[in-house]
Amino acid sequence: MRAVVIRSFGGPEVLELAEVPMPRAGVGQIRIKVVAAAVNPVDLHTRSGGLAQAGLMVPREVIGLGWDVAGTIDEIGSGVVDFAVGDEVYGLSDRLDVPLGTHADHVVLDATAVAHAPRTVSAIEAASVPLGALTAAQSLDLLALTAGRTVLITGAAGAVGGFAVELAVARGLRVVATSRADDEALVRKLGAKFFVPRGVRLGEAVRALVPGGVDGAVDAASLGAEALDAVRSRGAFAAVVGGAEPVGLRGIRVDNTWIRADGRQLAELAALIDTGRLTPRVAETLPLDSVAAAHHRLADTSLRGRLVLHP
Repeated sequence: MRAVVIRSFGGPEVLELAEVPMPRAGVGQIRIKVVAAAVNPVDLHTRSGGLAQAGLMVPREVIGLGWDVAGTIDEIGSGVVDFAVGDEVYGLSDRLDVPLGTHADHVVLDATAVAHAPRTVSAIEAASVPLGALTAAQSLDLLALTAGRTVLITGAAGAVGGFAVELAVARGLRVVATSRADDEALVRKLGAKFFVPRGVRLGEAVRALVPGGVDGAVDAASLGAEALDAVRSRGAFAAVVGGAEPVGLRGIRVDNTWIRADGRQLAELAALIDTGRLTPRVAETLPLDSVAAAHHRLADTSLRGRLVLHP
């Protein structure tokens, strides 16, 4: 079978579509015949060596790429009781140090890292969801805000930020969103009550809308101290990118969102998709052998929605 791997760090030219042995499902695992797998910024940082330089992974002879996946189970390991061969699922490979990721014809994941796929969208749409939506959901979990509170979402038109807006609204939160000025219509459609265009003094603009500042912030755009200034004293702040977190001034609780695969939470997200409260966004689909083109395309910061490979 085919799989996207790297044997050295560098630009898209180091990506290799290699022939590798078919993986087998072990205890507590399932094997998925991949229908679709999204390309995420973490794939670019893995390929470039940025994550290894940051000490987040160990350089290996062969490293597989790909986190998000949607497809059909074609092998079940012992001890798996919630899934059967033929089930349509979606899931997340959340380990960096693996020889085989989801950018492949087949992938093996722990059963706890997958859920039954949403019924109302295609596999390509489902594959655009896991990493971005789980990051958004787990960031909101860190804030621990109750219904009626106000949250700032930076990068609100992006893959993580867009999901964060919809999930915050689903939790009964009031959303102040910031993104490019031409994203306002999209962000308001996702449910934002207030919108602040990028380029203004964020703290002052947000406080003019929400006196005293918002109760919490999900910093999907890595604005750091600029976004922290919009949060009230003793509020909460979730930094999506490791190393981009500001100092917790004014008693603000600052956390990093270290994403983890969570089948239970994926099932909750699937239910939100099926009831129209969470919207997958696909920017473009490409065949697996065009993975290098996808990496070039993802470097375009104006991209809205995910690029999805389909073997």
